[in-house]
Amino acid sequence: MNRSTFEPGPLAEVDCRASEDRWMLVFVRDLRHPPEKVWAALTEPAQLSEWSPFAADRNLGSIGDATLTMIDGDTRVDLPASVSRTEPPTLLEYTWGSDLLRWELAAIDAGTRLTLRHTIEGRDWVPKVAAGWHICLVVADQLLDGRPIGPIRGSDARNYGWDELRDAYAEKLAIAPG
Repeated sequence: MNRSTFEPGPLAEVDCRASEDRWMLVFVRDLRHPPEKVWAALTEPAQLSEWSPFAADRNLGSIGDATLTMIDGDTRVDLPASVSRTEPPTLLEYTWGSDLLRWELAAIDAGTRLTLRHTIEGRDWVPKVAAGWHICLVVADQLLDGRPIGPIRGSDARNYGWDELRDAYAEKLAIAPG
């Protein structure tokens, strides 16, 4: 796969749960790589910049403050982050602006079951967030395979099926598309 032949593939296993006065997207995807390799992709700035919606100013594998820079084309927005839990290579938890991300990695026969619990303010954002992570994790899988295609993020994601994924996740989660 490369950018010109990008296919987002099937929907991930997802759920939407109330979390106090907020909403939690639970996004589950199996990757063909061991947890240690997936952990590196989640924490190392050079790897994050190849697949995630942000760039990190430091390795996220240790507790403490960080800056995650949201990237959309030429626009960059620095958001404060704070890593609160790290249990390599199974658990990573940090804030990103007002969001909370919890990455859980479990070894399975075929590689790693990745469970992302992303807590956000509005329920109507859940399908949008699911569509974004879906594309990012397809790109991450290619990176882990040794065939990087470069990040697909921000408004550029619309050229790779983001709108269709948002609508499909909205339907799967029974959330009216917004």
